[in-house]
Amino acid sequence: MNEKAILAAGCFWGIEEKFNSIEGVIETEVGYIGGKLINPSYEDVCKGDTYHAEAVRIFFDDSKLSFDHLLDVFFDIHDPTTMNRQGVDIGTQYRSAIFYQNDFQKLSSENKIKELNRSKFNNNIVTTLEYSDDFWIAEEYHQKYLKKKRFNFFTK
Repeated sequence: MNEKAILAAGCFWGIEEKFNSIEGVIETEVGYIGGKLINPSYEDVCKGDTYHAEAVRIFFDDSKLSFDHLLDVFFDIHDPTTMNRQGVDIGTQYRSAIFYQNDFQKLSSENKIKELNRSKFNNNIVTTLEYSDDFWIAEEYHQKYLKKKRFNFFTK
């Protein structure tokens, strides 16, 4: 059965690229979620005052890929211990967040955070769990951005 997950872990370009490489992922889209502005633009979100996060919506086949495995990848590809920051990207739009779709995803996320805080991050995970509200798809030029840029690089 097809499921979806929405995860935020800094700039959405690299996150989308990583999730697209996982078997069981059907499709991804980058966009904005968790803020107070209706249908924000990239420019709006970059100002840092809309409280949207740059996020990736992942459609996956749960018979091939579990939500728990998506969480493992999510926590491996970014630093969940830095508040509103990933590398040089700073602001609430770059926060670490799981936008859960249902009670199962919420509970799975809570359990994963507890497990990782005990075993790897010494109770320092700042990843927020937020109910999935409106997801605003980012502008077309952001979709599969790294794939497009790599393709253009090799065709010149």
